[in-house]
Amino acid sequence: MEKNIIIGVCGSISAYKSCEIVREFKKRNWEVKVIMTEKATKFISPLTLEVLSKNQVYVDMFDRKNYKQDHISLSEFADIILVAPATANIIGKIASGISDDLLTCTIFAFSGTVIFAPGMNDNMWKNKIVEENVQKLKKYGYKFIGPEKGELASGKVGIGRLAEIKKIIEITENEFKKQNNINEAI
Repeated sequence: MEKNIIIGVCGSISAYKSCEIVREFKKRNWEVKVIMTEKATKFISPLTLEVLSKNQVYVDMFDRKNYKQDHISLSEFADIILVAPATANIIGKIASGISDDLLTCTIFAFSGTVIFAPGMNDNMWKNKIVEENVQKLKKYGYKFIGPEKGELASGKVGIGRLAEIKKIIEITENEFKKQNNINEAI
């Protein structure tokens, strides 16, 4: 069975971990396309993710040489959208109905499972507005993996660290199986 995933990468220091996430999905025979926010490109290069995914990485919604890969065709490609790392910004935009870039437009055009794996400073994660946005998105059926407690980029220990890659992969694959009614043989 074909398994297609869009991995959204946002502007968090944990964006470098998206490289390993892409590699793991490729090892498990997923077709991977990556959409990066402009801020994510400040942390890692689109070229790195192109090499790992073996597909073009999408950043600019108005890239004219790739007209067929707009938010509609990308949303039709995907079985699941995983945003890892998900920032307070992307969570807030989706919770508020803001679609002002390729990633947010693709998420709003998509009718399947969207999973957020947050990665941010613990003070940001514990912010009341972020908490409300997460609860609102959960109410609408969006899924969340983590974040976890651990050492953050600041050197401080707190909740906000991107979940372990293995956990992100396993939960995403289980969501795919659920939505496709795939039962594993025992």
